[in-house]
Amino acid sequence: MTTNSDLPARPSFADILEAQLVLRRYLTPTPLHNYPVLDEATGAEVWVKHENYLPIGAFKLRGGINFMARLSAAQRRQGVVTASTGNHGQSVAYAARLFGVRAVISVPENANPVKLKAMIANGADVRLNGEDFEAAKRSGERIAEEEGLRFVSSGDEPALIAGVATHTLEVLQERPDIEAIIVPVGGGSGASGASIAAKTVNPAIRTVAVCAEASPAAYLAWQDRAWREAPNRTAAEGLATGAPYMLPQSILWEHLDSFVTVSEAEMFAAVRMYLETAKTLAEPAGASPLAALLQMGEELAGKRVALILSGGNISPTQLRKVLDAG
Repeated sequence: MTTNSDLPARPSFADILEAQLVLRRYLTPTPLHNYPVLDEATGAEVWVKHENYLPIGAFKLRGGINFMARLSAAQRRQGVVTASTGNHGQSVAYAARLFGVRAVISVPENANPVKLKAMIANGADVRLNGEDFEAAKRSGERIAEEEGLRFVSSGDEPALIAGVATHTLEVLQERPDIEAIIVPVGGGSGASGASIAAKTVNPAIRTVAVCAEASPAAYLAWQDRAWREAPNRTAAEGLATGAPYMLPQSILWEHLDSFVTVSEAEMFAAVRMYLETAKTLAEPAGASPLAALLQMGEELAGKRVALILSGGNISPTQLRKVLDAG
């Protein structure tokens, strides 16, 4: 367990603005679209931020590039290692290739094969370690010590948080009238970064996080304002964490307005709704903000709401399950 005194400094809004300048050299802003059918289904005016359109199909790429761009020449020669269920690993692999850095990715043995192939294609040394993310993380930390690599935390890393926060900056630059923003939480980098950006631009914007009720550690830590472990049983690998990251949590404790948990069935229904109404592919974690909005109902009715569609890396097997469940 990490105590608050052990944590690195929180990223500032200035760090997010600097990250946007970095990312403009490598990425174009992702689309922000309104879908009247989603408006009708939710009772809100819905604006979807399509992070599934990024080169790796997920928002994490923003953090990986910002992190890698800030490494010194010596640190790049040293190389990095991280643990991931998929999208963070893809981000580190893609950014490492971009900057010529050796990257080792420790992943669970049951990792999403679509994400595994992408990590390998980007030149990463991918190693299967353990039955879940927590086991893969412990292996990654051991590899860092044994091989002299820098361990990259998927949550407690300010440059990652500042990088991914640029999705919310882009939303508000395009639609400064947004009244609420809903962001998925696995490690919490996306939601914490979104909260810093939104509350700095306009403190009245309601910030909402969502996680899987089958993996509620992040929700429990936010609710209790303390480190909490919990069973990690969700099929949504982007939300599959059994213990919280305390740097994002410390930010969420200060800035987050609401935290919602959604069921597997609700996420699967949201994946189908995106397919049918927006003609776009979302993985369950990416669809969780839509599931949260549908659950919240009257609470956000009539509001202008941005949903961070964080990723579209769903495997064919998982997509068949989603469709069969419908």
